[in-house]
Amino acid sequence: MPPKAKITKDMILRTVLDITRETGFETVNARSIAASLQCSTRPIFTCYENMDELKAGFLEYAYGYYEQYVANYADSVKDTPYLILPLSYIDFAREETHLFKLLFINDMDLNMSDAKDFYKEAGNEKKAALFSKAIGVGPEQAKVIYLDLFLYTHGMAVLTATNKLALSRTSAETMLKNFLSAFIKQENPDWNPAI
Repeated sequence: MPPKAKITKDMILRTVLDITRETGFETVNARSIAASLQCSTRPIFTCYENMDELKAGFLEYAYGYYEQYVANYADSVKDTPYLILPLSYIDFAREETHLFKLLFINDMDLNMSDAKDFYKEAGNEKKAALFSKAIGVGPEQAKVIYLDLFLYTHGMAVLTATNKLALSRTSAETMLKNFLSAFIKQENPDWNPAI
C-alpha cells in the first residue's frame, strides 16, 4: 500500500486560496479544506494550531498573491508607471472579487483615524516616493496626491467589487487620468503627462 501524501502548509494555503477565490473566505473551514484536499481535518490542525492561526497565515499568503497579480499586470499592460497600481487594484477588485473583499474590505489592515495614518502602513511611504519621481512633484506634495489617489481608487474598487459600479478598464483609466491631471497641475502647473 503506497504511503499517504503528506499534507503541507503550502497545500493547505493553496486550497484556501482556491476556495476563497471561488466562494469567499466565509466558506472556508476545516471541513471544506479537508474535503478539497481529500483528507481528514487532522493534517490541518497538525500544521496550524487553530483556524485563527490559519487565517493569519492565509492573509499573508493572499496578499502575496495580490502582489504577484500587480507584478504580472505591470508586465502585461503598457501604462504609465503611476497608473499601474490604481488600475491593477480596480481590475483585481473586478477579477478576484472574493479575495479583494477579504484583503481590502473585511480584513484590511489599515487604521486611519486621521488621513495621514495612511503612511503608517508598511510600504506606503516607498510607493509615495516612487510616485513623486514619476510625476515630477516634490515628496510632500506627492504624498498628499498619492493619498487622495488611494482614496479615490479604493472607492472605485469597492464599488466594483460590490457590483455597485460597472467600469470598463478604459473608463477607469480615463477617470484616473482626469483626477491625477487636476491634482498634479495644482502642484506643478507646467506638468504635461506623457499619457
